[in-house]
Amino acid sequence: MAKSLRSKWKRKCRAVKRERYAAKELDRLKKTLGIDDKAPKDVEMANLEEIATVVDAKQVRKDIEVKQSATTTDGNYMEVENVRVYNKKTLRDQYGNYPVWMNLRKINKHKKGRAKTQKANTKVNKRITRRQKRAIKDRKAEKD
Repeated sequence: MAKSLRSKWKRKCRAVKRERYAAKELDRLKKTLGIDDKAPKDVEMANLEEIATVVDAKQVRKDIEVKQSATTTDGNYMEVENVRVYNKKTLRDQYGNYPVWMNLRKINKHKKGRAKTQKANTKVNKRITRRQKRAIKDRKAEKD
């Protein structure tokens, strides 16, 4: 198929737009990276202590330890009578129920996956025919 005049003009206009926006985009990127040609090279840093308080790492650790010890000494813990124990493999508790937060679709998907693995692990008890019995008997006789 031949290219229409309209598509050719659109392509040409888009190329012009790309050139025009490329310069703007380059300036924007330079500004975000801090590479500004017009900005002065020497910038005076204001005194850091005027802007923010400087604290040692040791002091910060001490403050955190004090806060943690204050929260643990309160001792306002709620006692739970029946704590549910969940199996990590099956994701079910001791009563066979899935967690409350688990979605029904997720539960069904999990059940389907567990059924597949159980089916793969179980040995199929199939009946053997008379011919198979005779073959087994013959093999045993040959070994003896």
